[in-house]
Amino acid sequence: MKIYKFLPYDKNLVSRARELRKTETIAEKKFYSEILKNKKLSGYKFTRQKPIGNYIIDFYCAKLKLAIEIDGEVHVFQNSRDKERDNILKQEFGLKIIRYTNDDVLNNENKILNDLIDQLNRYNFT
Repeated sequence: MKIYKFLPYDKNLVSRARELRKTETIAEKKFYSEILKNKKLSGYKFTRQKPIGNYIIDFYCAKLKLAIEIDGEVHVFQNSRDKERDNILKQEFGLKIIRYTNDDVLNNENKILNDLIDQLNRYNFT
């Protein structure tokens, strides 16, 4: 794994990332506003729709090198593609990836929050 001072990204993804920030899903909006926004989660800053490499990450914390993905129904059909993407992000950039479904974010906020705290503890972030 190469060590980067700044993570490289495809500059062509910047406009797409801006567009995704403006048209975020209900689950992404809820996750960000109720869990991540204003450093609510242990004081860590997360950015939305962060281009990294050839991908756009839903939520990214640079200090933790942590990517959080909120998956809609389409991800049920692209599971192998998501695993390949996660492996590239882990191996090439040293990121940790956490995934939640839209349904869990919308209907199980406490479960998501508790799991996220557990994940942070597991990765020794806290």
